[in-house]
Amino acid sequence: MVRIKNRYLLVDILYPGLDNATTNSKIPDVVLFNQPTTGGLTAQALLRGLKAEVANIFGDYGSGAIADSLAIKYLSPATSTFILRVSRDHYRIAWTALTLMNSVPVQNGRDCVFRVVRVSGTMRKAQQELIRKAREMILKAQQETGEQGDATLDSIFGKGPDQPD
Repeated sequence: MVRIKNRYLLVDILYPGLDNATTNSKIPDVVLFNQPTTGGLTAQALLRGLKAEVANIFGDYGSGAIADSLAIKYLSPATSTFILRVSRDHYRIAWTALTLMNSVPVQNGRDCVFRVVRVSGTMRKAQQELIRKAREMILKAQQETGEQGDATLDSIFGKGPDQPD
């Protein structure tokens, strides 16, 4: 019996276009680049956009190569991250399509960059990297804000002064 082997791509959605209203604020750059994605983004919309990009770049060959194995295993609009499953033989096709996508695949989607953070052979290792990356981002944001860090981060994440930790 043959075992089907997959790769799991941990992908960040970054928003590098900073508008003037947000550049004057005290929000750290780390948090600005890792903004939450619109609530309209679903796994199905993301898959449709990715499949359309693969068909545009690689044609019928690329579409057929990834058709059976492509799946979104985890999507978090709050952290703008997702885990994509694709067959081991064709994960580079999906990676290339993600790299060349330049907006979120929803109506009036914002310009963004899809960054593949890790390619893993198991879902567990991709999840561990996701947790490590989230902790690292919080620490960077705290270091950038310095002394007023607690108040700034609490206002970003919606925590009031009277709410417990």
